[in-house]
Amino acid sequence: MISNVNRLSLAIGMVIATLVGPVAAAPAAPSENATINLIRLLVQQGVLKQAQADGLIAQAEREAQQARQANTTVAAGPAATPGDVRVQYVPAIVRDQIRDQVKAEVMATAKQENWAQPNTFPDWVSRISFDGDIRLRNESRYYSGSNSNEIVDFAKLNDKGPYDVNPNTSSSLPPLLNTREDRENLFRLRARLGMKAQIAPDWSAGIRIGTGSDDNPVSTTQTLGGGFGKKDIWLDQGYLTWNATDELTLTGGRIANPFFSTDLLYSNDLNFDGVAAIFNHKLNRDWSLFGTVGAFPVEYTDDTSTSNGFDKEDSDNKWLYGAQIGANWAINSNHRLKGALAYYRFDDIEGQRSSACEPWAGAPGCDTDDTRAAFMQKGNSVFLLRDITPNPLNPAATAQPQFVGLASEFNLLDLNLVWDADLPQDFKLRSQANYVHNLGYDEGEMRKRSEGQIVNNLDSNGELESGANAWMVQFTLGNSLELAKQGDWNLFAGYKYIQPDALPDGFNDSSFHLGGTNAKGYFLGGNYGLAKNVFATGRWLSSEAVYGAPFDIDVLQLEINTRF
Repeated sequence: MISNVNRLSLAIGMVIATLVGPVAAAPAAPSENATINLIRLLVQQGVLKQAQADGLIAQAEREAQQARQANTTVAAGPAATPGDVRVQYVPAIVRDQIRDQVKAEVMATAKQENWAQPNTFPDWVSRISFDGDIRLRNESRYYSGSNSNEIVDFAKLNDKGPYDVNPNTSSSLPPLLNTREDRENLFRLRARLGMKAQIAPDWSAGIRIGTGSDDNPVSTTQTLGGGFGKKDIWLDQGYLTWNATDELTLTGGRIANPFFSTDLLYSNDLNFDGVAAIFNHKLNRDWSLFGTVGAFPVEYTDDTSTSNGFDKEDSDNKWLYGAQIGANWAINSNHRLKGALAYYRFDDIEGQRSSACEPWAGAPGCDTDDTRAAFMQKGNSVFLLRDITPNPLNPAATAQPQFVGLASEFNLLDLNLVWDADLPQDFKLRSQANYVHNLGYDEGEMRKRSEGQIVNNLDSNGELESGANAWMVQFTLGNSLELAKQGDWNLFAGYKYIQPDALPDGFNDSSFHLGGTNAKGYFLGGNYGLAKNVFATGRWLSSEAVYGAPFDIDVLQLEINTRF
């Protein structure tokens, strides 16, 4: 450090010397020995290399000779007076070398200590970025007056239950869905704020918080009101990502949906808990491959229902395993096709009938209570989980407090296709199709698993009305498919058809039919860019039940969307 300081001091001194220049009336003859000594001193200080010094000495000798010749022409000039200062002549190349050396050292120190540029921040700040979005929505829900008013809300039954299904002992109705009373002009808010940190060149981490009325996994929309009460904030995402190669990324935690999919199966607001490996490989100018594999814990077994008992429930943890392979094909400059096939296996998500139990005798719960779904919307076939032994003293008056579980297994094939086309007059068209088939759907197995206790999706003869298929199509036309600036617009329309057990009802879009399965209908709307990153959306969704009692729902959504 001392040598650096000395070297810097010397360099600064020489620069000052070259700038000051002679102040005498006539320059004194240069001293060749002093210049050579200066060059040698710079070599000793490490400013110059010996090879450079040899060249400088030769040049100094030539310039000194030229200076002596020029000095003879001013020999008759006025003599120096007291107070005049004579400064040693330094060759131009030496001055340039000193200037560059000083500049390099000063700038290196400035960058290291972050004072080279005003109003800058420490290095860690440059590795962190923020983004977010805010959506204001006015939503109205319209129900047909001919809807059945006896549709049980099984999600609430599980959440608030158990519910006593014995009419001889139960004094209240089970939780029922609102099916006839409109809900108009619900003012709703979605606000999300994310932070991403670049930890190392190949490692990053992210956190995002968001609004939400509860821990519902498919929506971060918060209904406002409530006496102006404060609103909840939830951890929406929290993840760690490793870019192993240019083509392979590994990520884990609470992550955004890593699969190419639509809201027929997974809500746009749904995040996944678990780990995923994502790869992208470009084959040539026109073709590329992509894919994802992942493992996601859906729910871990809890001992809550048997916490006061000696016998605990078995560990039946629920997992989702997913694998997808897809390709992008640039057909030509105006047409692009993207397709993917995925397989999703939901392990142990279906319910299990319990062994004989006696809640009426003080048992804290039954041994399969935790096989009920952690979150449901509506539509899936469900059955009573508990095999309650009647009280022999009064069998007819034995209470039957029950939870319900999913009757079907869910092992899904998911096919997605998207075709983007650039049309004349700057129009763009996107055609999209999605088909889902549940390989785990088996009516015989469902009846066996439930021991004949299925409680919904039955016709008047007790026959199961369900199915394993779901599909949707959507078309979007406008001057932009991804709205980014003022004046961008598009119109969209589509149709959905979802049989009751085609997919788990807990994870898909919560707007169409207000979430879940056993629904069919159309949707249409449009988007318009009001400013950069600000756009308005209008959407109308009209749906009805595929099977069972009449249940028609229309939803109108008017939104202002922003992102930053």
